[in-house]
Amino acid sequence: MTINVMTSGEVTKKVYNREELFILDVRNQSDFQDWKIEGANFSYLNIPYFELLDGVEEILGEIPADKNILVTCAKEGSSVMVAEMLSEAGLNVFYLEGGMKAWSEHLEPVKIADLTDGGQIYQFVRIGKGCLSYMVVSNGEAALIDATRMTDVYIDFAKRIGATIKHVFDTHLHADHISGGRSIAQKTGATYWLPPKDATEVTFKYSPLEDGNDVSIGHTTIQIQALYSPGHTIGSTSFVVDQKFLLSGDILFVDSIGRPDLAGKAEDWVSDLRETLYSRYKELSGELIVLPAHFMIIDELNEDGSVSEKLGTLFEKNHGLNIADESKFRSLVTENLPPQPNAYQEIRETNMGKINPDIDKQREMEIGPNRCAVR
Repeated sequence: MTINVMTSGEVTKKVYNREELFILDVRNQSDFQDWKIEGANFSYLNIPYFELLDGVEEILGEIPADKNILVTCAKEGSSVMVAEMLSEAGLNVFYLEGGMKAWSEHLEPVKIADLTDGGQIYQFVRIGKGCLSYMVVSNGEAALIDATRMTDVYIDFAKRIGATIKHVFDTHLHADHISGGRSIAQKTGATYWLPPKDATEVTFKYSPLEDGNDVSIGHTTIQIQALYSPGHTIGSTSFVVDQKFLLSGDILFVDSIGRPDLAGKAEDWVSDLRETLYSRYKELSGELIVLPAHFMIIDELNEDGSVSEKLGTLFEKNHGLNIADESKFRSLVTENLPPQPNAYQEIRETNMGKINPDIDKQREMEIGPNRCAVR
């Protein structure tokens, strides 16, 4: 008997292509409700594994015989056993290789555009976590922005396209995922940049990223222009790349705006957030393509799997940019907040260099959906 396996990359293609897929998730109900694989045409059944130890006969009527069936669990083992039982029952079944752990860590590179003087900009979509990171390439040199801890993906990709990573940036001190910026800089000899207002407690050396920093990549005129834009954190910094792209970090998303409370400073930072969104960003060209550091829901993906939108369009359609009453804005971003990310304080301390958890602990800390936005 052959058990089919489906990789996270293959599931991602089904998300992008809006294919049908039936997912049998055998994790606990609370884990499933908190976080699952999302696709526009996916359907679901959640039955905890321990309820299937005696067999799958009772659920066969709930599983379609005419669709691809994907069984998933936390780490793979339980889904393999359930997939075997379903296969023996005559169904066409796959299990997710590596389980939700692998889904959380998968990065899908998408080319955003060619740049004016021959460079390119790529977006790395962390489809299972909602994180977005970027590589700007020119003349064989590369800069990374908001890299995740899956460092080998970026390093291998740069090698594959013949680029050397020279600069690594974090737009802010992240609280929902562990940054790979410092590790990549150590592995490649690149310069690691952080906003100094977010770095007052870090334990390592970094280059201060401040308003007006222009960092050239390659031998062309491509520049990464830092734009101080506090609100999500006090040091949050955006980037204007090639005068065409606004990398907005966690300040502005396609469907929402950033939350100001992940350091316990919501009341203090809400005015900064409003000033950044309603004044600083308003001064920028509406033709800039916004490239955020996260997406919230699968509907934000473009047809090619990327996440982007013109700034002018967001000023028309994003609710968070259209609240004229300042008191209503304050209420929205201080009272209407989703749960804080799992282990967000430990993640912040890891990104400061204060603690150094092993890889299993890092995975545990990051489990769950993205929660960087105001709902």
